[in-house]
Amino acid sequence: MTATDRPSFWLALAPLFILLFLLGLAVFTFGDEATGGPVQVALMGAGMAAGAVGVLSGVSWKALEDSVAEHFRMVVTPVLLLLSIGGLIAVWIAAGVIPALIAFGAGLLHPAIFYPGAMVLCSVVALATGSAWTTTGTIGVAIIAIAEASGHSLPMTAGAIISGAYFGDKLSPLSDTTNLSASMVGADLFVHVRYLLWTTVSAYLVAFFLFLVFSLNSSAQLDTTQLAALVEEFRRNFNMDWLVFAPMGLLVVLAMLRVPPLVVLVVSILAGILIGLVAQTEANGADLGGRLLSYWSFVATGYVYDGDLPAARELLSRGGMSSMLTTIWLIVSAMFFSGMMERSGCLDQILRAVLRLMRRDRSVFLGAGATALMSNVVAADQYLSIVLSTRMYAGEVKARGFRSEMLSRTAEDFGTVTSPLVPWNTCGAFMAPTLGVATWAYAPFCFFNIASPLVACVLILAGIAIRRLPETAPEDAKEPATETASSSGIPEIKCP
Repeated sequence: MTATDRPSFWLALAPLFILLFLLGLAVFTFGDEATGGPVQVALMGAGMAAGAVGVLSGVSWKALEDSVAEHFRMVVTPVLLLLSIGGLIAVWIAAGVIPALIAFGAGLLHPAIFYPGAMVLCSVVALATGSAWTTTGTIGVAIIAIAEASGHSLPMTAGAIISGAYFGDKLSPLSDTTNLSASMVGADLFVHVRYLLWTTVSAYLVAFFLFLVFSLNSSAQLDTTQLAALVEEFRRNFNMDWLVFAPMGLLVVLAMLRVPPLVVLVVSILAGILIGLVAQTEANGADLGGRLLSYWSFVATGYVYDGDLPAARELLSRGGMSSMLTTIWLIVSAMFFSGMMERSGCLDQILRAVLRLMRRDRSVFLGAGATALMSNVVAADQYLSIVLSTRMYAGEVKARGFRSEMLSRTAEDFGTVTSPLVPWNTCGAFMAPTLGVATWAYAPFCFFNIASPLVACVLILAGIAIRRLPETAPEDAKEPATETASSSGIPEIKCP
């Protein structure tokens, strides 16, 4: 796109203002049901407005459609992962894996330390698997069931789960976002992880302290009678032998061996079916053929538990690929908006304005962080957020004499961890239906995800843990480099 094709700054902002207005109206009118359709309509409407701006600026409608198609291609893998996780949840419930995790977690997570315990448990699993989504769809589902049965706050519990999952995802060398951030700036992976420790561990300690305070204040008021009844119900209806934990162990091992995530999930589903056929011999029909057909149905439409306890029926009747269709609808709508914003030139103009505000040397990282945050809202995908915030600022960071790991750390501090806080982002769209808690309900309690960019801002402004290349000028001793994005525009984005 040439300079003459680009819309003016205020015209570029118009679709974003329209989106914010429509989203606010949707949430005010429909409440928790907004992501079931109204938010999708808002994204489509704002996307059409961005397309209109593009046409007015001389961009052909065919070029706009091609951009949307490219964005759709970027989310093919996340959509397949979503469908697979939906099937995994249903199969693992039927096979007794998740009921066993609930029973195990009920004894492990003492009410006095429930929230920090949930965060730590999810941190360990995410560090081992490198995936916040897989962690949330497995151990996270079990923890949210424990919270519901024991009277803990579901939004707070979801915040603890997500905080732990993204801490582990962020620091794990197995994580796709961690590898993407390092590779986008040409940084060494383990040096990148070492730089992350400054901000990530600090934010984690803040979150742990807050969750501990809330746990200690609420534990005395909890009634665990229903949780005890729930565990007893599960023990009567499911085989709780250690064999049922085999699919979970296999999932962790495959993830550590760097097997592609989709393959890991499919193998874990098959392992769950096998364990279910062996361990839960009294369930889902008497003959082998009938039970196999039952598991086929579970993968497609979810598991339905018909036990005696109403709370158990509510907790275990979930999962299936069909449960993810509304989420996929949300992602498709967000990609439509993102594609229109990029090709119309609106996103380019907004990001240029951010770049022009940077004067002091260290402010380049605040600009990159703001770009990552805004990309999570506008581009609606954490991969796009990382790609934009690193590729746009890589030349500027080098010209100002900073190490590239500083930029990759910033992309993670502001981009990776804030993605589940946006309802229409691919991550927020996954977390809400998986945990059964609306994004705007759990977002205020994602203490780690909120603290991470705040801690990063403090360190940037204070000049703490800011690493320069050898033989560079001291802070603010030279003028900012020429804007690297101004001549080439937004680079082509190809997410892994």
